[in-house]
Amino acid sequence: MGRTWVGAILGMLTALPVWSVEVHDVRLWRAPDHTRIVFDLTAPAEHKLIVLDNPSRIVLDVENTQIKAGVTDLKLDGTPVQMVRTGVRDGGDLRVVLELGAEVNPRSFFLKANEQAGDRLVLDLYDKSAQQEVAVPKSVQHSGKRDIIIAIDAGHGGEDPGAIGPGRRQEKDVVLAIAKELNALLQADQGFKPTMIRTGDYYVSLRGRRDLARERQADLFVSIHADAFKRKEAHGASVYALSTSGATSTAASYLAQRENESDLVGGVTLSDKDDVLASVLADLSMTSTLDNSLKLGSKVLRHVDTVAKLHKNNVEQAGFAVLKSPDLPSILVETGFISNPEEAKLLSSSSYQKKMARAIHAGIREWFLAHPPSGTLVAWQRQQKGEQYTIARGDTLSGIAERFNVRVSDLKNRNGISGEKIMVGQKLLIPTT
Repeated sequence: MGRTWVGAILGMLTALPVWSVEVHDVRLWRAPDHTRIVFDLTAPAEHKLIVLDNPSRIVLDVENTQIKAGVTDLKLDGTPVQMVRTGVRDGGDLRVVLELGAEVNPRSFFLKANEQAGDRLVLDLYDKSAQQEVAVPKSVQHSGKRDIIIAIDAGHGGEDPGAIGPGRRQEKDVVLAIAKELNALLQADQGFKPTMIRTGDYYVSLRGRRDLARERQADLFVSIHADAFKRKEAHGASVYALSTSGATSTAASYLAQRENESDLVGGVTLSDKDDVLASVLADLSMTSTLDNSLKLGSKVLRHVDTVAKLHKNNVEQAGFAVLKSPDLPSILVETGFISNPEEAKLLSSSSYQKKMARAIHAGIREWFLAHPPSGTLVAWQRQQKGEQYTIARGDTLSGIAERFNVRVSDLKNRNGISGEKIMVGQKLLIPTT
């Protein structure tokens, strides 16, 4: 009798499934155009995605996996998902069923473990019927004179926390706070219009960030980050522009794509140009873009120097993917080392976040007030002020008027001069012709 019971128990144990993978957490984020659900795994696992109708459902089958995390606490408000339920399939596979209230385009993929997170299965549900975020048009003011568009990119987001500092401070939270402060400052500036690449805690792909900035016709792309290093002593803020090699490879990439994409480089399409001309246009565009990025970055770095220690005294160059736009000046600001306890504390403080935003804002304003894009309100205002000239020894009003091709009477009226007397060192505004 005892042997029979032992045999029965061993048979039952043998029949029980032996799972090699566990889902230990499930997380959800809502972005403007999609919903992302992340399943944290203890090891890699194969999966299959199935789309069902009547009623509309998404089914995710994960091989040899069991779930240890709850799904009832997921915040589904504002998402196309109405309910999530789980079960066992074929004895040892996990089945996740999402009941939908709206049509979606699903996409699933596996992410290998890295230094910050373990293995993950990602399910993206892209909205079908909901209106997508539209490109932000050039705002028009004062008889067709547009604003300068600044694309503000808060790095990381969603399941990508970025660098993590002491006290579990996350880079994604710090940089979003600074980005929002910068956005508010630019909104208050006449002639400037900021646009946020991400406005909340969700992830946008690196290429997606660049694409959004170009779709919104930005004049500048500024990406905000917080640095990290294995040695906690590392410190200081930095400003980056694209490396020369990165610029060359980007120009080559756009050149290679021109047969399949009618892409614009500096406002000129490459698809109808021969190889030599297209290559020259791509190189010229990237050279000009990189030059402006470096000069603008220097302005920002000089102002950042007033509120933070600098990691390097010059604008650095690297091949950051978010900077690889062929015709859009782009900079990346590392606001400090979140891995440094002292700087992590500063980065988490509202006062420091405001100071950093003001410094970045001041550098951007200084550059664009001196180099406004044509057709903008700022360019028009600069033109109305006229060019400034400092009087040198031997100058006369008639000579200055002749040099700038303006009438003496207009020159005098513009500067409130009633007689003929002028002084060395006096500054004159040259009226527009």
